[in-house]
Amino acid sequence: MHTSQAVNGQRAVQASGAPDGQRLRAVLDLCILKTRGNIKRLADEPKAAPWAPDGSFFDCKEGFYEIGNWTSSFFTGMALLAWRETEDEYFLKQVQRLAPHYHEKVFTHYLDTHHDLGFLYSLYSVALCKLTGDKKHRNVGIRAAELLALRFNPCGNFIRAWGRMDETESPIGNGKMRTDDMAIIDSLMNLPLLYWASIETGNVKFREVANRHADMCLKCFIRSDGSTNNIYRFNPVTGEPLGDPNGTYWARGAAWAIYGFALSYGYTRHEKYLDASLRLARKFIANLDDEVVPWNDFREAAHPDRVRDASAGAIAVCGFQELARHHAADLAVTNAREALLARLCSADYLDFNAACYGVQTHGQGGRHGYTSWGDYYLMEAVSRELKGGETFW
Repeated sequence: MHTSQAVNGQRAVQASGAPDGQRLRAVLDLCILKTRGNIKRLADEPKAAPWAPDGSFFDCKEGFYEIGNWTSSFFTGMALLAWRETEDEYFLKQVQRLAPHYHEKVFTHYLDTHHDLGFLYSLYSVALCKLTGDKKHRNVGIRAAELLALRFNPCGNFIRAWGRMDETESPIGNGKMRTDDMAIIDSLMNLPLLYWASIETGNVKFREVANRHADMCLKCFIRSDGSTNNIYRFNPVTGEPLGDPNGTYWARGAAWAIYGFALSYGYTRHEKYLDASLRLARKFIANLDDEVVPWNDFREAAHPDRVRDASAGAIAVCGFQELARHHAADLAVTNAREALLARLCSADYLDFNAACYGVQTHGQGGRHGYTSWGDYYLMEAVSRELKGGETFW
């Protein structure tokens, strides 16, 4: 059971404990079972596979090399977690089949990339380098970090989120949108690629770009009340901050920031990043209600069409675990981690149907039902809860 009560005028989650080891093991086994088929499907036909109302991820038409693809590696990340857990070489062999495509994406199709190179290559090349020591994966990961660093605008101290680097606008629907002036909060989860590359190469430029972007996020993405902006715009020539164009308090964005700042602290030991992560975590927790799984947008919690976002809950759990690793998780964070895990590992938020490719339900604000990233972060959270240890970030 879980409840919420008022603390200093806000609500705080009280948990009776995380799901027991047997339940966590059952969820991990479910993830491994579905990953066995999904990673082969991806290797057979590399593509983006982001979300689906019914879990049919591989019906997506977006190709692997298209600029919008940021999701393929959530499946490779799950497969490598499965390999680490089971030692079944099947998972590694399927992941390795994708190596030529990951190489080609950053060496041939490099213009069609964006800030989510961190999502793509931390959960592929970096993870494989860490697990196997294979230098070819190291080299591809470093190339991805080089491309990500090239997106850095030194005037505004931001990593450009979207669009080809040789274009100021990107196709959006039937028109075009300016994209050379925009950063997004998701970017905090892409910084580990830069920190890793700096360690691997000894090149401080990667670390400097990551730190300057993280410092910009401290300044521009965290509001005075501890909520977070989703998008922020700048004058791309002068770097002048222009503000947040939408005013949302997006739960998944806040979760990215909690986890991302905690990861930046792990690489830099700059207390300001750990302090930011903990502050954002407390605000996130204060916005949870009796259901615990967050609303898609906390500022629309009273809207009649509001929906839950289980993927945001899974990402937040990972962030809370990272805070605990650095001994920064207070009782409120610990209680929220346990309560979120209990809900996310319940039948209300899982699909045990073997015919469905997806694991977690009510992801992407509930509108798309199943998300590849929700499944990955759930698997990472459960694996870490059971065994602790390092992540691929």
